[in-house]
Amino acid sequence: MRLVCESNDLEDYLLELDVVDYSHPLIIKKVNELFACSFDEIETAKIAFEFVRDSISHSCDIQSSRVTCKASEVLYFKEGICYAKSNLLAAILRSKCIPTGFCYQLLTKGDTPDSGYCIHALNAVYLKSLERWIRLDCRGNKTGVDAQFSIYEEKLAFPIRKHYDEKDYPIIYKNPNPITISTLTQNYDCIKMCENCLPTQL
Repeated sequence: MRLVCESNDLEDYLLELDVVDYSHPLIIKKVNELFACSFDEIETAKIAFEFVRDSISHSCDIQSSRVTCKASEVLYFKEGICYAKSNLLAAILRSKCIPTGFCYQLLTKGDTPDSGYCIHALNAVYLKSLERWIRLDCRGNKTGVDAQFSIYEEKLAFPIRKHYDEKDYPIIYKNPNPITISTLTQNYDCIKMCENCLPTQL
């Protein structure tokens, strides 16, 4: 799939946002811990990705009712769903001057279409040394989900199943989708939110 940038200005993918709050002391502290040594941009992106994927739980996987949204909240509570975890990965990488955007998929909520559909969030990262974007999915691995960092081929959490009418949206957005953010800010029980309130379209 050919990815399409919402903006042609890479600076737009480095901006600090309300939910990508990389000037927060918690974010600064964690960034300093993760990158106490000097790494090139590819290693930096890999370290950040694997930290968010592995050290921040997906709230539904741990059956938590907590809803997080801002990157600093996700880091503080060490949990969030894909919309929230993508905010944290963007915050960490943007703080290291690595352009990071937001991408989306339409997926079945369960294993088959009769379970319904929902929007899933992931990130796209621009690696200057490669002169291209790569997509990364930090939602967290579990049985049947094996997302990996790769500059050669995509290894996402959820490969699209076209026969189920799942889809990849090609646009790399500079900001997280407002519908996904309002979903997080207007709900107070993560389990109920994931069961009944996840958006089905952008």
